[in-house]
Amino acid sequence: MNSLLRLSRAIDALNERIGHLVYWLILAAALVSAGNASVRYTFDTSSNAWLELQWYLYSAVFLLCAGYTLLHNEHVRIDLLGGLFFLLPMAIVIMVLAWPVVVESYVRNEFSADAGGLLRWPVKLLIPVGFLLLALQGLSEIIKRALFLAGRIPDPVEAHHEPMAEEFLKGSVE
Repeated sequence: MNSLLRLSRAIDALNERIGHLVYWLILAAALVSAGNASVRYTFDTSSNAWLELQWYLYSAVFLLCAGYTLLHNEHVRIDLLGGLFFLLPMAIVIMVLAWPVVVESYVRNEFSADAGGLLRWPVKLLIPVGFLLLALQGLSEIIKRALFLAGRIPDPVEAHHEPMAEEFLKGSVE
């Protein structure tokens, strides 16, 4: 049981770190969007690559933060059986089915069909990686709920907190 709890904590730490790193992609996407709009209106020129980069960044945020969102109990709440019979199988199937698409895109050196478009395989790689992170976090949540039901740990849902949000709120109250 202790090894399962250590695995769960390692997965939680991984998704926590990735979630905090991916926060910066939101800023990058906003800057790319603002820069692209500014150049388009100021110089009457633009590039599809900038628009695609913005889409790639938003895709990365949503796919890579799925596990982080589950960690912080912000998804639709699932129970132990829902995690075992729905979340894990779905995440694994999507991850497995997406992998050949990534490999084919990489081997073909696939680019966007739009003029000045970007490589496609990096954004396609986000799909299996995002679902791997979600599956790992699903496994972590299953472990925590099973250990809670066995009386080994306190309720993991009650322990939920968001340190960055709490720090922000603490600063705004003072």
